[in-house]
Amino acid sequence: MTPADHKKVGGLMEAYFEGLHQADSTMLRQVFHPQLAYVCATQGDELYLDLETYMGRVDGREPPARRGDPRQEEILEIAFAGSRLARVSARMTMMGREFHDLLTLVRDGAEWRIVAKVFSYAPRKD
Repeated sequence: MTPADHKKVGGLMEAYFEGLHQADSTMLRQVFHPQLAYVCATQGDELYLDLETYMGRVDGREPPARRGDPRQEEILEIAFAGSRLARVSARMTMMGREFHDLLTLVRDGAEWRIVAKVFSYAPRKD
C-alpha cells in the first residue's frame, strides 16, 4: 500500500485511541463504519454489539481522561490485504484492564473505517 494509506490508518488509530480515552462517541463515529461488528472475546464476558449499542455504552462511561488515567497504547501491526482491506493489531490499557484489539478496516470512499472490532482483555497487572 501507499505511504498515504499508512498515514491515513495511523491517523485513524490516533482518533480511535483518543476517542476511547475521552469516551467521545462523536469522534469514534468518525473511525467506525456504520455497520460495525463489536465483539468481546474474553471468556465469560462474550459480547456482540452493533454500532449504536456500543456508542450508547461509550456515552454512559466515565472517560478515562477525566479519571486521570494516562493514555497507554501501542499499534502492534498494520497489514494491508489489497486496496480496500486492512487489519490492525493494537494493545491499550484503560479502565483497569489490558486490551488487545484486532481491528478489520475497509476503505469507505476515500477513508478507512473500522468495520470489525474484536478484542479481549485481562485485569491490568500493577
